[in-house]
Amino acid sequence: MGTMRLLKPLVVSVSSLFFVALSGFAHGFVMTPRSLINRLSQSSYYLTTKELWFDQTLDHYSPYDHRQFKQRYYEFLDYFQVPDGPIFLKICGESSCNGISNDYLGVLAKKFGAAVVSLEHRYYGKSSPFKSHTTENLKYLSSKQALFDLAVFRQWYQESLNLKRNRTGVDNSWFVFGVSYSGALSAWFRLKFPHLTCGSLASSAVVHAVYNYTDYDKQVGESAGPECKAVLQEITELVDRSLETNKKELKKQFGAAELEIDGDFLYFLADAAVVAFQYGHPDALCTPLVEAKKAGVDLVVAPSNDTVRSSKIDTKYHLDLCKNVFGEGIYPEVDVTNIYYGGTNIAGSKIIFTNGSQDPWRHASKQTSSPGMPSYIIICHNCGHGIDMRECPQSVSSIEGNAQSCNIPDAVNKVRQKMIEHINLWLSECKGSGWHSM
Repeated sequence: MGTMRLLKPLVVSVSSLFFVALSGFAHGFVMTPRSLINRLSQSSYYLTTKELWFDQTLDHYSPYDHRQFKQRYYEFLDYFQVPDGPIFLKICGESSCNGISNDYLGVLAKKFGAAVVSLEHRYYGKSSPFKSHTTENLKYLSSKQALFDLAVFRQWYQESLNLKRNRTGVDNSWFVFGVSYSGALSAWFRLKFPHLTCGSLASSAVVHAVYNYTDYDKQVGESAGPECKAVLQEITELVDRSLETNKKELKKQFGAAELEIDGDFLYFLADAAVVAFQYGHPDALCTPLVEAKKAGVDLVVAPSNDTVRSSKIDTKYHLDLCKNVFGEGIYPEVDVTNIYYGGTNIAGSKIIFTNGSQDPWRHASKQTSSPGMPSYIIICHNCGHGIDMRECPQSVSSIEGNAQSCNIPDAVNKVRQKMIEHINLWLSECKGSGWHSM
């Protein structure tokens, strides 16, 4: 009972502290999903939100199954240098694609006189082939099918453009862009369909499949620094102990009473913190936590290891989660994926890889340059996931943005200049292009 009396006030103080830290983090820096959606719903954060539709093949690998589904896409033509300007294909990833976001790609589109098109990923947003996502219906959800979606869409869009211009057999110069998982798709698209794109930008591209990806938390610990890492580990240890003695009240304090599986609660609690490091804003989370610790918040002694997560979030937890969702006998095909795509030994060409030095996912990306595939590590204190493409959204009225209100490190701008040089070179080298940067 003595332990419970000690833990109860600590649960309240730590959860409140976490809420304060995460609240400031959400409102001042990286936002929670709800606030992010609210912000991005404003038209100024999109180049376009006008929905267009394409009849997509359900199974590209079956000669017998001719079923189709409606796939959502967007196009932005304001900067398009008619009729021979390049076409930038922005790949949407594993979330609803509600428009073409007004990020650095808009700057590139204006600079190169490019059209921008973006295809929503199958099974996400409004592009689901089925109303019910049963395990049987999910069998057509794969990176292989998604890549073929992009290839078929690319061909269809080019033919549609030619039809509008009353021409045949003409190809504009295409360039593919993606961040994170869609960054991997961008690299793989150039690998598998090199004749359909002049090159690819693979930002924070997770091209290497890893069975037990411990490097993520190791990078979080390095980015956090000794003091912040110690505080996060102490909170993790406290939460672990509290789950054993005061589970219901603990989950209620974090607004997670509905999470029955302890592992799910611990997973989301950890991710609420580590997202600060993934997106390059460690100070927003660490500063209030470290200051509170120095002010005398009495936490427990943490174990000495490289992770800020509970030890209960292990390989078994993820395998059990996979089993609960997909059933018995389903396992991640890590080796098969790396054999098919090449992992960090991808045998592609004209692919730009970029990674932020503080991004925990960079260890699953290609971090060293090879012939035809330059790789840049953007080194700075707040250089996180996809920083080269995502940081400082521009306004439609001033696409270049206001440098005084855009806190982009010089390291990012230097890599962006390298990106422009490669894009310009590879577009000019495209067969029959004859096009150059404005």
